[in-house]
Amino acid sequence: MKIVVVHNAYQQPGGEDVVFQRERDLLRAAGHEVREYRRFNDEIKNYSIVRRIGLMGRTIWASDSYHDLTALLRQHKPAIVHVHNAFPLISPSIFWACRNENVPVIQTLHNYRLLCAGGNFYRDGKPCEDCITGKYWQGAVHGCYRNSRTQTATVALMLTVHHAKKTWTRMVDRYIVLTAFSRSRYVEAGIPEDMIRVKPNFVDPDPGKRTDSGSYALFVGRLDLEKGVPTLLKAWLQMPHSRTLRIAGDGIYRPELEAFTKVYTNVEFMGWLHGPQVAKAMKGARFLVFPSEWYENLPLAIIEAFACGVPVIASGLGAMQELVEHGRTGLLFRPGDVDDLARTLELAWQRPEYMNRLGEQARAEYEAKYTAAANYRQLMAIYEEVIAQGSHSAEIQPSETPALPLVEG
Repeated sequence: MKIVVVHNAYQQPGGEDVVFQRERDLLRAAGHEVREYRRFNDEIKNYSIVRRIGLMGRTIWASDSYHDLTALLRQHKPAIVHVHNAFPLISPSIFWACRNENVPVIQTLHNYRLLCAGGNFYRDGKPCEDCITGKYWQGAVHGCYRNSRTQTATVALMLTVHHAKKTWTRMVDRYIVLTAFSRSRYVEAGIPEDMIRVKPNFVDPDPGKRTDSGSYALFVGRLDLEKGVPTLLKAWLQMPHSRTLRIAGDGIYRPELEAFTKVYTNVEFMGWLHGPQVAKAMKGARFLVFPSEWYENLPLAIIEAFACGVPVIASGLGAMQELVEHGRTGLLFRPGDVDDLARTLELAWQRPEYMNRLGEQARAEYEAKYTAAANYRQLMAIYEEVIAQGSHSAEIQPSETPALPLVEG
């Protein structure tokens, strides 16, 4: 099968970039002819002042992406296009290009950007769904994207324009979400349920199951406030000094967090780990702690822990309480509750045999749901369904295309 995959990569690599690469490689390994259309946010660093001003226009409609993808579709003649991220440089213009060339298009919704300017349903230290009904300008008032009212207004305008043009429902054939929880938010926002399929991420290659009970607790992720790291550190300070917490990750808050714990020798900051390094750290851990205080989608850290046979202690919030079954694959605690997390950590540490059983069941969960083979079957079923259905929208009339003043040069 000929497939075009589309992705706008972030300046700081994250889970979406990893998932894009894993799915692309999975398709190629299965013998499909895969072409990429990619843009990188690093491009922005070299933009002139005039071109930076033009970012507002191109976030809404990037004519160069439209023409580039149109040329690729005509040359490659794919059976389907799979979009992972189009924000901000590629823009929703590519969905119109696909429809104009009568090529079915799927988008994986790795975050909540179609509903929330910040992309994460999070504001002022807690989940926020004020914009889920389409009132996107509330985000601009609060500066939800990068703490900037101006930049948030750009995203809000993009969402408003394409909501009005029905881009999300007319130009896309199917959406892939990672969890049932995510599907519920998009359905509430007005995306028809029959347009949405649930397909999780996967871990490949299989790192294999750990061989002992582990000797420390582990956190893996960005060191951002919404990830719940301050809550974790405050809870860990209630633990005996003989127990070690290792923090794998980095972020702008790292110096502040390290200063907070510098008198405690039982907290170790490891910096970013990659690939085999993550698996090695997982296998040495007694359990993974995932204290995030926003909804998340499907954190790779959780299913990487499952793959290693490591149980997870997670916030009982959003998709996390769907992924981690309390008392079977891990334990849940009240989001943001330092004392409840400390109690849960103490319970987990004092009952290694119990946690080993949870780890065995976590590994079984990985084998059932999160392997490359399982993911490939689900992905191909979605592709084949969409291709068999054909285009669900009539050909676009020239007057329908968003006509926006752009400054892209």
